[in-house]
Amino acid sequence: MEQVLDVYKRPYDPRHPVVCMDESPRQLIRETRLPLAAGPGTPARHDFEYERCGVCNLFMAVEPLASKRTVQIRERRTKTDWAHFLNDIARPYPCAEKITLVMDNLNTHGPGSLYETFEPDVAKALWDRFEFVYTPKHGSWLNMAEIELNVLIKQCLDRRIDTLDQIQAEVGAWQKRRNNAKSRIDWQFTSPDARTKLKRLYPTINV
Repeated sequence: MEQVLDVYKRPYDPRHPVVCMDESPRQLIRETRLPLAAGPGTPARHDFEYERCGVCNLFMAVEPLASKRTVQIRERRTKTDWAHFLNDIARPYPCAEKITLVMDNLNTHGPGSLYETFEPDVAKALWDRFEFVYTPKHGSWLNMAEIELNVLIKQCLDRRIDTLDQIQAEVGAWQKRRNNAKSRIDWQFTSPDARTKLKRLYPTINV
């Protein structure tokens, strides 16, 4: 936890960008009955029944100090999907000496995924571009990309969407608007805060 919090204290440095990455599955849902539009004194209404049209996976990368985020929608959450997204994360930083990537410990988030997707020399070169910082178990709330994912879901995806094309269009428009507005995450939690508020998680030292 404190390692992640130390990373968040670093000043902005384009040669050593700090990027947070997270992912989330989403159901594709179709209405089975025509919704009733809102009227004076009456909210919009949707039938509780729906048709499930499959699932997709949201991949989110956000560079908090640069107010930039990138979202990709993929049909699956496989090792290959993550490896390609990692390659896409690295592409905008051709001059960076090292990209610090904060993420959780999913079983797909490891070097094996790169070697199963790319030739060994390509996998090694991509792996070497990153410094990986993992959030602790049960500590995904430390990942700023999770905050950004929650914003995306509340502002854009908190409704029934039934096709991959539609969700890609909606998310693309949201990403463009939020990047143009240079929306930022105001992170305030620090290691001294953790030692006070989460004291129960620290070992007791008997002097």
